[in-house]
Amino acid sequence: MLEKVRWGIIGCGDVTEVKSGPALQKVAGSELVAVMRRNGHLAEDYARRHGVAKWYDDANALIHDPDVNAIYVATPPGFHHEYVLMAAKAGKPVYVEKPMARNHGECLEMIAACEEAGVPLFVAYYRRGLPKFVQIKELLESGVLGEIRFVNTTYLQMLREDQGQDLPWRLQPELSGGGLFVDLASHTLDILDYLLGPIGEVKGFARNQSGQLQVEDIVTTAYAFESGVMGMGVWSFNSFKRSDVNEIVGSLGKVTFSTFGGDLRVETADGHVEEFTIPNPAHVQQPLIGMVVDELRGVGKSPSTGRTGARTNRVMDEMLRDFYRQ
Repeated sequence: MLEKVRWGIIGCGDVTEVKSGPALQKVAGSELVAVMRRNGHLAEDYARRHGVAKWYDDANALIHDPDVNAIYVATPPGFHHEYVLMAAKAGKPVYVEKPMARNHGECLEMIAACEEAGVPLFVAYYRRGLPKFVQIKELLESGVLGEIRFVNTTYLQMLREDQGQDLPWRLQPELSGGGLFVDLASHTLDILDYLLGPIGEVKGFARNQSGQLQVEDIVTTAYAFESGVMGMGVWSFNSFKRSDVNEIVGSLGKVTFSTFGGDLRVETADGHVEEFTIPNPAHVQQPLIGMVVDELRGVGKSPSTGRTGARTNRVMDEMLRDFYRQ
């Protein structure tokens, strides 16, 4: 149990600028005391702009800083395994970006290392703390939609224009674990785990239809939750427009929502329809970070852990198994 959580960030890149970094300073009982980036000039610049006392260009030095008692790993997934194991060996709790790792096997090793060291492991699936998804969970548990029957996801995105630019890490499997599916679908699959419990059996098909890249640009799936709820989905990154729609259908109604927007629609069998938008906080990771900090201080519990995060990696591995011949 920590009296105050003093964070060190490994990989103070874009995701930490607004989504998470400022929240480490604003949550009660939390402080950001050090940051690290392999480019020391960028680490120094981040520290200066965010009012952080220390900066490093070496992860090992940050991890072993005596003023740091918790580690936030915010690098691409290809480095998560290495840094989480280093933090665990140093006896420090870890909050790691999503997806948790490149594959389920790496996740299991990260969990084992943290459990052996006796330190907590959390994953930054921050939608588990956002007001919209908390409200959806309360709606499902209220019984208004009856017994939940199935889930349907359709996510469409236009093909990335190839103008000779360097590929972002999200399109390099050695860094990300796959293509954009791994980066984006992981949010949806994790929030469905949060709303409806673990997914059990999974069948998936992944293809590259455009021929532009070496990663999957379409994934279709059918799966079953352990509870008996059924699911299906398609994620296409070679489509004519953007679309982001999830439906959870019950015996008495359904809820329709986007993973990445704030819109929410509830329709019940008696004809009642309600539509509204629930905005995100300025720093979208702040609610979850608050829960993580509370758990580390012994006054609460985080809904996103290494074990919940690993479940999402397992599901994605099954969906992509044939494409990457895992």
